[in-house]
Formats: sequence, structure tokens, C-alpha cells
Amino acid sequence: MVQSSATGTALRIGSRGSPLALAQAHEVRDRLAAVHGFEAAAIEVCAIRTSGDRIQDRTLADIGGKGLFTKEIEEALRDGAIDLAVHSAKDMPTILPDGLALAAFLRREDARDAFISRIAGTLGELAAGSVVGTASLRRQALIKRLRPDLAVTPLRGNVDTRLRKLDEGVVDATLLALAGLKRLGRAAAATAVMSLDDFPPAVGQGAIAIEVRADDTRAHTLLAAIDDEDVPRHDPQARWQRSPRGETSRLPGGSGSARCRRGARAQGSGAGQFLCPRLKRFACGFSSPERRRTRCGPRRRCARAAMTCSRRRSCASRPTPTRCSAPVHGGRC
Repeated sequence: MVQSSATGTALRIGSRGSPLALAQAHEVRDRLAAVHGFEAAAIEVCAIRTSGDRIQDRTLADIGGKGLFTKEIEEALRDGAIDLAVHSAKDMPTILPDGLALAAFLRREDARDAFISRIAGTLGELAAGSVVGTASLRRQALIKRLRPDLAVTPLRGNVDTRLRKLDEGVVDATLLALAGLKRLGRAAAATAVMSLDDFPPAVGQGAIAIEVRADDTRAHTLLAAIDDEDVPRHDPQARWQRSPRGETSRLPGGSGSARCRRGARAQGSGAGQFLCPRLKRFACGFSSPERRRTRCGPRRRCARAAMTCSRRRSCASRPTPTRCSAPVHGGRC
């Protein structure tokens, strides 16, 4: 169901109804208004409750995956109820529905995870047997790798809900995306910030993606003015999501599956070079990834660097070849 915040508007933005999702939608609204001279009130923000928001008693992996956070929004977009949809890039399935396209990305916020606890300053300081709450399989796997003596339990809900459960003692600690805390003006809630090397983020974490109907030339034109072109150049998920469907269908461990335990971040050297992904995968009972170095070739795409669990592929570098380190898992995902 679409809930509107205004009527008679020139542009309708669809978003989840959580405080963070609405903050992201309002950021897009304000940027569009500033660039194109609209009144902010002329751009309508429509809060859409998704299946992922309604079902809170089970993990996403058990109820259908991350697509549950986008399904109803994309249906409204395809039906013409909204003109564009604002998503957290990490929550988007790898393959978009037919007729839809990602038209723009805002500049990426800090991609790191924030550790939050009332009884310890860092994950390493938690006492053995402490309970860490997170519904993310990636975070669960990374926590168990770094601290196998801790207990991990699913913890779902928006930022306020999870912080409230932490204060109530339901869990001893939790982890949230630092980008979300910053966008809500609550960065001070972070007890510590996790290292990118030890705790790689979800692919696309911190990036805001804007989805439109593929044939809506007006929406594409309006969004081109606020599109941060650095995002697809420097963020593998963004680049792969914009690539042809045959490439995105092979995206390694992106946001398309709630069962994925992989984290990824981009690395590279030299101005103008496409940054190849550095992947860490923790799945199938393996306690740590196997690291392999691969040579980037000028004509192969990075999506193939870790296309499947059992294959090694070269990465892509554009325009100049560079080197990347891509830990590749040897088992099946």
C-alpha cells in the first residue's frame, strides 16, 4: 500500500517507511529540488510498507530474501503509482525486474559497520558467551570467525528497534551500518567502528540507488543531474547492477541473496582505474577464506573474479590494468 505525504505533486518518490529509508528519500527529494528549482513540497514522498517490513519474526533467509524489501516498491513503480524508487543498494536483488533500471546513485557514505554495546568498547572486549544480535548472515559469519566464543542471535527491526532491544538487555551487542547511523544523525551511537580488512561490508553498503522505469526518459533526465558517476566507477555492486543482465546474474554474493555470507569492498591504485573487488566469503562451514591473487585483464569484467565458488576468473580493469587481491572460496555456496 502506498501512503502519500502530499498531493498534486510533479514527481513521486517511493520508499520504505522506516526513518532511515525516509531520510534517504528526503535526501533525494532535496537534491532534485535544489538542482531543478522545484519546491520541495512539489516532490511527493510515498511510504510503501514492504513484505520485509511486515514480517519481523523470521530472518530474511527464511522468508524469501532481500527482494522482500523492494517487491512492493517495484510493483508501484511498474504500475505508475510512483515515478522513482529510492533504495539502499545493499538491499536490492542482483537482477532487476523487466522494465526497470537503476538510473542514479548518490555519493556513497561510509561503508563500514558500527559495533554498539553498553558493556564493551569493542567486539574483542566482549566476555566469552556474550550475545551479539544481528540477522545478517555476513555479520554472523564474521563475528564467529573473529570471536568463536560469542553467541550470535538474529535481531531484526529498524535502527531504533535494535537499539531499544540492546538497551533492554535482549542482546549484549549489535552491529549496524555506520552509513545509516550517520544519515539519521546518530553516528555517536557507535561504540566502535569495524575495520574494513577484518569486517568487510556488504556489497553496496552505504550507497543509495535510485530505480526508475527503463523507458521513462523524463525520470532519467532529472536524475542525471544528481547522479554521482564516481559510485559506479569505484563501487563494484553499482557497476555490476548497471551492466547487462547477463553480467548481473553472475554477481558474486551481492545483495541479491539474504543467504549470502560474503562481504566485499573495492581496492585499486591509480587515478581513473576501475577498482576490482576484494571479497571475503564465509560459508559452507569454512572458517576463513582462501586468498588468491588474480591479474586484472583489460577486457574481462570484475563480476567474473569470483563468479562461482569453484572457479577462478580474471578481473577487469578499465582503462588501465591493475592488480587486485580477491579471496576466493573453494567450496559451493
